[in-house]
Amino acid sequence: MKKIFRITIFSTIAASLLMMTACTKKIDEAYANPNADVRVPVEQLLPAIVSSMAANSAGHGTYNDVRFIGKYIQNWQFCNSGDMYDRMCGRLISLGSTQADMTASIFRAHYYDIGQNCVNMIKWAEEEKKWDYAGVGRAIFAWSWLQMTDVQGEVILNQAFDPSRITFTYDNQDAVYDYVRKIGLEAIDFLGRTGDGVSQTNLALGDAYMFNGDVNKWKKFVYAILARSYNHLSNKSTYKPDSVLYYTDLSRAMTTTADNASVKFAYVTGGVSASANFFGPLRGNLSSVTDGTNSAIRQSAYIANLLSGANAAFPGVVDPRAIYLLRKNANGTFKGLSPNKGQTVLAANDRPENFHGVSQTAAVNNTAPSNDANCRFIFRNTAPLPIVTAAEVQFMRAEAAFRKGDKTTALAAYIQGISLNFDQLTTDYNVNIPVGEEITPAKKAAFLSPITNPTVIPALGADLTLTKIMLQKYIALYGIGVVETWTDMRRYHYSDLDPSTGQQVYRDFVVPSGTDLHPNNLGNLVYRVYPRYNSETVWNIEELKRIGADKDDFHTKRCWFSEP
Repeated sequence: MKKIFRITIFSTIAASLLMMTACTKKIDEAYANPNADVRVPVEQLLPAIVSSMAANSAGHGTYNDVRFIGKYIQNWQFCNSGDMYDRMCGRLISLGSTQADMTASIFRAHYYDIGQNCVNMIKWAEEEKKWDYAGVGRAIFAWSWLQMTDVQGEVILNQAFDPSRITFTYDNQDAVYDYVRKIGLEAIDFLGRTGDGVSQTNLALGDAYMFNGDVNKWKKFVYAILARSYNHLSNKSTYKPDSVLYYTDLSRAMTTTADNASVKFAYVTGGVSASANFFGPLRGNLSSVTDGTNSAIRQSAYIANLLSGANAAFPGVVDPRAIYLLRKNANGTFKGLSPNKGQTVLAANDRPENFHGVSQTAAVNNTAPSNDANCRFIFRNTAPLPIVTAAEVQFMRAEAAFRKGDKTTALAAYIQGISLNFDQLTTDYNVNIPVGEEITPAKKAAFLSPITNPTVIPALGADLTLTKIMLQKYIALYGIGVVETWTDMRRYHYSDLDPSTGQQVYRDFVVPSGTDLHPNNLGNLVYRVYPRYNSETVWNIEELKRIGADKDDFHTKRCWFSEP
């Protein structure tokens, strides 16, 4: 959250008076910041915290980093060849500070933009008996801690937010998972309290951009995060599918698109860009992504094939969601880029439009249009940016039930997950869709029918596979659940086989190898993001050495959740 400095004559005089009359006070009492109160209403803290869950006015948050993480899972690729992220490489120590922090926004948002602001909001809310704000703060921390450790592995937990320290010790990932569950259950307790300073109307003042003060939706959000924390441990001997099923079912967690946790934006035409969607054309964050090649991202061949019937898992199935999520080319077809190949390997008319609907068959950078009249999905100035969706909850439920052996429950949840994704697109993103290509009730019904679409929708639970579940989840989380999809892919080690088919769970997903894989990987795939260069490498280097994060191949060290 940016602060505008307003140093006035009055504040200068006030500071002078403090010097003369309170010289025995502590410095921080005598020279309080004239531009921000030492203590502010919790209602004023929450909007900036929520904004930082997606991407705030300064550009920090999850969606800043997904521009790069999205290439690990092949949601999109760079237009130039040779990009280190296309080659599944992490931050390079040798690049120095100008390139080292391209995937450090989640770290910064967690420890700084959310961080102490959320700590203070919880503390002050408890003092004021505003239990709902105390619950929301814990809910956000449960989500943020889980995302942090899933992205980075070891993180600073026990010593976090201690202002007396200048160096910090990293904690193991299992401890973070335990803490996520602890603070998540605390959130449920506080969100269930009534009386005192609890008020839906007052909570809505700070919660205008997520759930508008609806504590029941915040509870469902927490249940979804707790379900995630158990679903991620599918490789462990302690994995409990019943825990996933319990939290996805508790209070019917996130069963409609109205339950989706999405950050909304206050932008109006002619307003300031900081209030607009991070991926919209106004903010220009897709125009040229500096990563060493200075080129832009376009949709991948993997997602284009999945939605156009060219993937062997769903051969010949033309998905009506494609026009909502992707862009066509001059030939009117859906094509995409492969890792480390750039767009020049495609014929000019096969090269897709950029995400804002501009044809750029020659340029490797993206031209942002002056308005979003031809923009779709999350690439509009006012489009909401999801954090957790009801569709994801159902796919977690489907996988857990499948692993438990309850194929009937798994199939029902699988179909519901696809249905909810259709509903999300037609509710929140039914904008600028070409006439005649809109998803209609009839199209949705035909896609979800085992009679008209048996390739995707099996008639019996016995015919359901992990491949179907995980690929339909991949589609439902395209662009909006990049970190969660990356966690899924790492759980399946990118290329694990589906025991039902003998083929990869992520069918046709080709990981880079040979010269297409960055030399620093030493033949291994990426499993984590480096700690933030501008804080950790500069100030906490000895601790980085202890956990091995001073090495150029640290990003290939497997995270705890992905191991047995």
